Amino acid sequence: MAWKVADREITLVDLRACFTSAVVSDALDSVGCKNQSPRLQFRPLTSAGVLIGRCRTTLWGDMAHPDPKPYALELKAVDACKANDVLICAAGGSMRSGIWGELLSTAARNQGCVGVVVDGAVRDVDRMCQMAFPAFALGTCVYDSKDRQRVVDIDVPVEMGGVIFSPGDLVVADEDGVVVVPQRVEAEVVRLAWEKVHAENEVRDAIARGMLATQAFEKYGVL
Repeated sequence: MAWKVADREITLVDLRACFTSAVVSDALDSVGCKNQSPRLQFRPLTSAGVLIGRCRTTLWGDMAHPDPKPYALELKAVDACKANDVLICAAGGSMRSGIWGELLSTAARNQGCVGVVVDGAVRDVDRMCQMAFPAFALGTCVYDSKDRQRVVDIDVPVEMGGVIFSPGDLVVADEDGVVVVPQRVEAEVVRLAWEKVHAENEVRDAIARGMLATQAFEKYGVL
């Protein structure tokens, strides 16, 4: 996937080099999308930096009975991953079990998946750290998901913290939070975020050279 910005084509590699969740959120504000970051405290548990990719969605449910087909749909979702996918695990904030761990990370990465965002708990954090596989979650839980939680649907729009994540949407996650970009505004948001990143660089340099913050804002209109 490439976007045309300022007479050049940029790719996900370019976005990962300079985008943050904050600058993308500001661009979303500019197009009237003011509620694209879940009201949840996602934590980057396994790696630093920014995670950017396409949503591959899974919807999870709690359970309290023996699962007749344990792991069936979650494995199907993992095996269906493509390059630059981010697994979205919408678990309703449940901390009943660690629904993601080392083995799923290994299998997903083999298919091209670049990270996971979990509205719930994960486990095997040290192993995922060694893999440098990005995992954003609400926390950790030692318990296995078998007979506690299971995937009930895949590749459907899911809700996390009041925000809809649809298959194929662009998702950006870092230490500040998680932001999702609906496909209908994606091209405009990428353009605006790209322009703001480079404008912020100019402002930063100007202030570093001694320009007052008020003067910099008056000149560049960026904060």
